[in-house]
Amino acid sequence: MRVAVLIPCYNEEQTIGSVIQDFRKELPQADIYVYDNNSKDQTSKVAEENGAIVSREYKQGKGNVVRSMFRDIEADYYVMVDGDRTYPAKFVHQLLEPLINQEANIVIGDRLSNGTYIEENKRKFHNLGNNLVRNLINFLYKSDLKDIMTGYRAFDRLFVKSMPIMSPGFEIETEMTLHTLDKRFTIREIPIEYKDRPDGSESKLNTFSDGYKVLNKIFNLFKEYKPLLFFSFWSGVFLLLGLSAGIPVIVEFINTGYISKVPSAILAVGLVILSVLSLVCGLILDTVAANFNKQYELELNKIKSDMKDFQK
Repeated sequence: MRVAVLIPCYNEEQTIGSVIQDFRKELPQADIYVYDNNSKDQTSKVAEENGAIVSREYKQGKGNVVRSMFRDIEADYYVMVDGDRTYPAKFVHQLLEPLINQEANIVIGDRLSNGTYIEENKRKFHNLGNNLVRNLINFLYKSDLKDIMTGYRAFDRLFVKSMPIMSPGFEIETEMTLHTLDKRFTIREIPIEYKDRPDGSESKLNTFSDGYKVLNKIFNLFKEYKPLLFFSFWSGVFLLLGLSAGIPVIVEFINTGYISKVPSAILAVGLVILSVLSLVCGLILDTVAANFNKQYELELNKIKSDMKDFQK
């Protein structure tokens, strides 16, 4: 059984050595990979001194780093963790167990259920952002996930080699979660402890700009994954607006036989046409999405077949 620990890093000189040592203690046989994302400090040097396999990703952004990791690294199971020592290594066995038992394809380290994230996290609005994203995704996909944005995750090979990563930055966690839900991978959550960054270590996450990117990613992926529902919503909105503008015109015509509110009539017709066009777009794109999902399932079968050859 080959386990790879993936640590994307940017300016983590202060903590990366301890993270590597902690995971080496828990998983002595695992390969530990550190991908340095243009750090301006000694992150790479410290990682090499502590025995990690160090590579560099020159495209800035966590999503770009994870994309390269998933492409380059071969293993049976993968553990992804941040290099800031906020996630204790001792929970790694609990994350790997459902994968090894084939009970899940992805296991999430849930920081929120036991309250340690709220107690430890000192950054304003992060708790609000976590709750907003979590509630939105659970509403859209009728799921019951507790932690969407956690950076502590474990994956099996099937998930890693079939995950099309498009996000360049911190919205990568949201993209992985949405992909998991849409493609019906089995997901498990394991409650873990969370510790805030040590003094002198700074978060690279910008609450507002990265929060906007996360919400925009949810919007775009929802449009791609569930086009009929997405465009049906806008069709309903345009229809309601069209009726609001058109009903007074219709009432006037019934009562008088004339239409004096010509601009309202034109607006109503335009809005109803937009409503119909939105519904038609949703129907067409839903067929395209259904065909893509069928092709994706065939690709999964192929990847699973290749995995058996890889494991021999």
